[in-house]
Amino acid sequence: MVTLADYRDERLRKLEEIKNRGIDPYPSHSFRDTKIGDILAKFDDFQGKQVVVAGRITTIRSFGKLAFIKIRDYTGEVQLFIKDDLTGDFTIKDLKLLDVGDFIEAKGLVDKSQTGEISVFTDGIRLLTKSLRPLPGRDGFTNKEERFRRRYVDMNVNLEVRERMVRRSKFWQATRDFMNQHGFIEINTPVLEHTTGGADATPFTTHMDALDEDFYLRISHELPLKRLLGAGFEKVYDIGPRFRNEGVDDEHLPEHIAFESYAAYEDYEDGMNLYEEMIKYVAKETWGTLQFDVGGFEIDLDNGGKPWPRVKYADLLKEKYAVDVFNPDREQMKQILLDDFNKSEDRNDKAARKSLEHTLETASDARLIDHIWKLIRKTSAGPYWLIEEPLSLSPLAKVVPDRPEVTQRFHPIIAGTEMGNGYSELNDPLDQLARFEEQQAMRDAGDAEAQMLDRDFVEMLEYGMPPACGWGNSERNFWLLEGVSGREGVPFPLIKSREKES
Repeated sequence: MVTLADYRDERLRKLEEIKNRGIDPYPSHSFRDTKIGDILAKFDDFQGKQVVVAGRITTIRSFGKLAFIKIRDYTGEVQLFIKDDLTGDFTIKDLKLLDVGDFIEAKGLVDKSQTGEISVFTDGIRLLTKSLRPLPGRDGFTNKEERFRRRYVDMNVNLEVRERMVRRSKFWQATRDFMNQHGFIEINTPVLEHTTGGADATPFTTHMDALDEDFYLRISHELPLKRLLGAGFEKVYDIGPRFRNEGVDDEHLPEHIAFESYAAYEDYEDGMNLYEEMIKYVAKETWGTLQFDVGGFEIDLDNGGKPWPRVKYADLLKEKYAVDVFNPDREQMKQILLDDFNKSEDRNDKAARKSLEHTLETASDARLIDHIWKLIRKTSAGPYWLIEEPLSLSPLAKVVPDRPEVTQRFHPIIAGTEMGNGYSELNDPLDQLARFEEQQAMRDAGDAEAQMLDRDFVEMLEYGMPPACGWGNSERNFWLLEGVSGREGVPFPLIKSREKES
């Protein structure tokens, strides 16, 4: 049986022969002057013209005095038509020194072969990179773990993965374009923080040798951006990584890209209008449509040309589970969660059951309410805005003036998930301090996701921050509408390390 080591040894032998002929197998410069995609798209403009193309070899076929090589660059794939008058580093007999996976440069005239295929009638080939490992065939590279470990191979073999990353780039570019068009300024904020906050999440910790202090990796962009409002900015946003030391599933990755924005002198009503428009704009720019089929949900982001409905949090829990979020019955909520688990696919999983039992005994009433809400969320097609979340679940949001038990918070619910989070920002320093202290007490009692007391942020509020609306969403929105899991939706997903002879 031929092994990878055998293939590699043979390519090393070829590499040595190439070097012995005085050919540099890894030159620093390419003379490419034409992209393959341009030739394919504008053949009439290039027919009969001399070009220099470059790319990775995908196939080699040799028939004595005639050979055909296909090469691919980022823009497309083209055939090289080669006869025995080949000049340069290689003659037609020397093509045996080349392998699928090598990068080469070819010069010649553009025309069509007798079969009508657009080709470069090549009179010279130059080696740019000699590859030492063969790329697997498409059918031979489907194992998910191997694909994630060697994503650079995955994107060569499974081109749809590479195209997905292009759409991911368009997703964030469209977000930037929309915000810039609406007067926002992008300002990057620190990743390392003494005190982290702005979300219910467990942070990563690290140590800075220069200061001999421990720091947290940010779980949110929120508090630094709001400090900018206190500094006099009126519309700011940031796009960049955030880190949450939590599990990995289809919707969550410990490291992911997120977006947050804040607008002074606006409230959650303004926010819902703006960000509904933004979500539609980004979807249209990224996928060219507002209609999606996601996990069995038929989604129309346009909603038939009507604004998305607005649904109150308390009304929804009362309707679906008869839960009174303002006077919760703890035993009732525990039973709801237990009944749902017993109907789930995890009901026989001992670890999952133990985790649930721990939650039922230790979680606060607010956290149990949140778990029940998630049962409703996962069956919701949307789009609709979930509004007026209880104060106990929203420590950074302003309350509704005539209903102090609920907040001016809003979530877009689409295809079973929350595609963002926004609210009228709390700017009363004394109220904020009291809520921070309540969160810190929950944290001290064992709730690792409760927020930390950030006295520096409270101090900023005491200097004064204008009323504002804040909003955030992560690349989970991209994964959702792309119809993939989180790890499929990023270029290099984290995976447990593995020591292996290579």
